[in-house]
Amino acid sequence: MKILVVGSGGVGSAFAMIARRRTFFEQVVLADLDESRAVMAAEATGDPRFIGVALDASNRDEVATCVRAHGCTHVLNAADPRFVMPIFGGAFDAGATYLDMAMSLSKPHPSQPHQQPGVKLGDEQFEQAPEWEERGLLALVGMGVEPGLSDVFARHAADSLFSTISECGVRDGADLVVDGFAFAPTFSIWTTIEECLNPPVIWERDRGWFTTPPFSEPETFVFPEGIGPVECVNVEHEEVLLIPRWVDCDRVTFKYGLGDEFIEVLQVLNKIGLDRTPTVKVRGMDVSPRDVVAACLPDPASLGDRMRGRTCAGTWVTGTGLDGRPREVYLYHLADNEETMRRDNSQAVVWQTAINPVVALELLATQAWSGTGVLGPEAFPAQPFLDLLVDHGSPWGMEERTPPP
Repeated sequence: MKILVVGSGGVGSAFAMIARRRTFFEQVVLADLDESRAVMAAEATGDPRFIGVALDASNRDEVATCVRAHGCTHVLNAADPRFVMPIFGGAFDAGATYLDMAMSLSKPHPSQPHQQPGVKLGDEQFEQAPEWEERGLLALVGMGVEPGLSDVFARHAADSLFSTISECGVRDGADLVVDGFAFAPTFSIWTTIEECLNPPVIWERDRGWFTTPPFSEPETFVFPEGIGPVECVNVEHEEVLLIPRWVDCDRVTFKYGLGDEFIEVLQVLNKIGLDRTPTVKVRGMDVSPRDVVAACLPDPASLGDRMRGRTCAGTWVTGTGLDGRPREVYLYHLADNEETMRRDNSQAVVWQTAINPVVALELLATQAWSGTGVLGPEAFPAQPFLDLLVDHGSPWGMEERTPPP
């Protein structure tokens, strides 16, 4: 297996540091618009199997040419979601297996954005599923932590824990603190703005997909292992578009613990137009307001030395247990920043995202996972993934929350 990783920022670099301990691949080509960043990420592994090259992720033909030039069999998209379609298309053109951690972008409904979805996350990719199937190729979409591991948890609940599922509710929270900054997102601000300011999507069996206003339906969710209660709100996320396709349930939601200050900053950016991606003229130059915001904030990959605490990603599932009685569980994965920095010099949020495509690629290499078309993590058996995650020394947990009879 030869892997092309497109994007050598926080997640791409963390992927390399985690993967260096495994033997299932022959070579990893780290690619980035900034060649020096790709080379630096490759050299940081201390492993000659990793090399760095220059690549423009917005150019489908250039992606395909890079795949062919290095004989890559698999393409991992570790770039911003705006680059999904050219990387997805380049992998298809070159006949490579494709994986990503965020899916093609959505577009709100033109007249009822807070009631009906317009173009949904992943729609552009799923529209091309027949072509991938016809060529016998696999696109494994949404294979990070959220989406990704959270979807694996949903499949595990359906296979091994429940006879019927009422709700799969992905819940994400943390007690992370970044010292020295008044405002410092721990993940790509470009992606954060996209998912937080778009209308959140909910799925219900009798209603299908529908939308609500951003930051709607706040609830206090108690996260495990001492993180404690965090207020979570509805956010647009891929799990809601993926889980219902393969897991039989009545309702799917995604809620994120953002905090009042974070929400206020995003709302201000939206009010003054700094969340927009179309370019505007500034002193004769075309610039994207959102790119300006990203350039003014610290690189999330550089925050590890200033971060303290843990991040928790998981799936809360309710329904009927295998014994016929009501059941409620929270399946979760927790990453401690001190530990991830010590292991791989990667901050917790990007590390927790990056470990999951490493696991998925190893399952594809051993053929424990296989398939064709455009598939989400739920389309594959969960247990091999969960076992291999433990083998990486990063165990997952389950908290039984069933009320007493």
